[in-house]
Amino acid sequence: MSITRRDFLNGVLRASGAAMAGAAGLPSTAAEASLAYPPAATGLQGQTDAARAPLHALRDGQHGAPGTPREHYDLVVVGAGISGLAAAFLYRQQAGRRVRMLIVDPLDDFGGHAKRNEFTTPDGRLLIGYGGSQSLDSPSQWSPAAHQLLKDVGVDLAQFEHWYDKDWAARRGLTGHAILFNAAHWGREQLLVRHEGSKAADWVDATPLPAKAREDLRELIDAPRDYLAGLSREEKRARLARTSYDDFLAAICGYDRALTRYFANRTRGYFGVGTDATTALDAWAGGLPGFGGMDLGDEMPPELSPSGRQAFKGSDPYIYHFPDGNAGVARALVRALVPSALPGHGMESLVGARCDYARLDRVGADVRLRLRTSAVSVRHIGDPAAAKAVAVTCRSREGDEYTVSAGQVVLACWSRVIPHLTDELPAAQVSALRDQVKVPLLYANVLLRNWEAFARGGFSAISNPGGFWDEASLDFPVSTDRYRFASLPSDPVLVHLARVMVEGGGASERAQCEAGRARLERLGFNEIEHEIRALLQGALGPFGFEHERDIHGITVNRWAHGYAYEYMRPWDAYWPDGPLPIHTARMGWGRIAIANSDAGAFAYVHSAIDQATRAVSELLPQARLARWNTSPGPS
Repeated sequence: MSITRRDFLNGVLRASGAAMAGAAGLPSTAAEASLAYPPAATGLQGQTDAARAPLHALRDGQHGAPGTPREHYDLVVVGAGISGLAAAFLYRQQAGRRVRMLIVDPLDDFGGHAKRNEFTTPDGRLLIGYGGSQSLDSPSQWSPAAHQLLKDVGVDLAQFEHWYDKDWAARRGLTGHAILFNAAHWGREQLLVRHEGSKAADWVDATPLPAKAREDLRELIDAPRDYLAGLSREEKRARLARTSYDDFLAAICGYDRALTRYFANRTRGYFGVGTDATTALDAWAGGLPGFGGMDLGDEMPPELSPSGRQAFKGSDPYIYHFPDGNAGVARALVRALVPSALPGHGMESLVGARCDYARLDRVGADVRLRLRTSAVSVRHIGDPAAAKAVAVTCRSREGDEYTVSAGQVVLACWSRVIPHLTDELPAAQVSALRDQVKVPLLYANVLLRNWEAFARGGFSAISNPGGFWDEASLDFPVSTDRYRFASLPSDPVLVHLARVMVEGGGASERAQCEAGRARLERLGFNEIEHEIRALLQGALGPFGFEHERDIHGITVNRWAHGYAYEYMRPWDAYWPDGPLPIHTARMGWGRIAIANSDAGAFAYVHSAIDQATRAVSELLPQARLARWNTSPGPS
């Protein structure tokens, strides 16, 4: 069975916000006990209040004051996400000499939002989940640079063919997809299971949708018409490129508005915004229903967003997944940079080896990776055009502030942070950097005692239209030689839940991200835990699940600044013809280059690597680097 990214867009859970009294709380401060080993920390993780405090102070005008440098490095990298780690690796590889470098990051762990979550069951079994960046997507569309870097750090894509069990769910009878309608949103609570290959007519009448909406949904899925009959293909595509999927359903198809509520969060996980702000053209590329009778052709429309283009061109099987998601890539880079902290060779050790965090920042080491530390000022020592070094002022989580000097600097932090770090940039570049917002995300992993309720229900995923969560499902069925995914229903398992914190209403994605980030920052662990328990009890309770008995651990990963923003119609009229803001935003100056996923406006690991490659090429003109992609998404 071939599983694609589009399957996940259309088949993952959309979780619940049903009210539930009396949920037993798990401690939100469990992270304190696991400070020495961040992957095992539970409770609220990711971009915590403590991690964000130095940058928020910087935003609010509390700038760092450069002092006398106390150390010198050949390179300082600001940001230990995949782009920053990749830049450090490539710089050392291409420098042609021994170099000393410092990498700083405000988070408790390396990898940015490529985050590893670990759980230990009462009987001592280790379960590994992903707390952020999910999978390596569509490697057939990558640049040579992305392929080369992964090869150089020991990531063998062919290994995933053996690790990922494509038929795991089918062999266990988990071929259904549960849909939970909550009473608060739909008037009554209703749980139904839609089976693979079924027609809408088989299950739509069991939903609490209004009668006309049920009739419309049956037609939309089972017998879609040509809703723009009389227009040419080009005219149809142009119309869809300026129409949201919501308006396509209501205004073009003439369907009941209740369908827009039913589909509202379907596109969030892939496009970073709901169907109110995703074009019908992107929805078509993403596999949403309604376009089968419209004869839109096989040629890729240029107006598609970068992710829309990637989906249209045909995603590879969606199997390139470490048990900890793309944290596996971050670990491969750290193993190459600081081998004493993460020993081993080959793919297997990337999964099972325990990182020794005490070895990441050792005095005298060529590469020092310093966590819980923010750069608060980056300025050339003298005129940027002639300077021999850059002063980088850092502030630790504990408040210690100091300055180091660097021969060169890579800024692999968020683009919006950069204007707060330096006053050396022209106004046009500052404006372009501030244009790049981040999509706020919430990812949770829940350790269940077993998955017997899923087995009784015959499904591995749950939707909850209109609910709090966008996505939830049993974790990816990935097993290595020594790390084994669940096999029997009595085995413990992780359930993954995701929410893109945008609120809908038809505003631009940038506006929705700003509002959603503010809401996310107000949410406490107890509120999020309540939503987790409400969903799982509502969907699995009829099959014997009891949340107080069956939940053994919860880790919530908060990414107020999550995925990079992607250009999309109708909000970005300059897409795709340009000029694109990123081309101005990512321009290096003096001894400083910019590498981050924002600089590519494309929220994927391969784009982060491309931007790291470009940044290193700017600092080391003699470098012999593989070709990288210069524009967002495939062309």
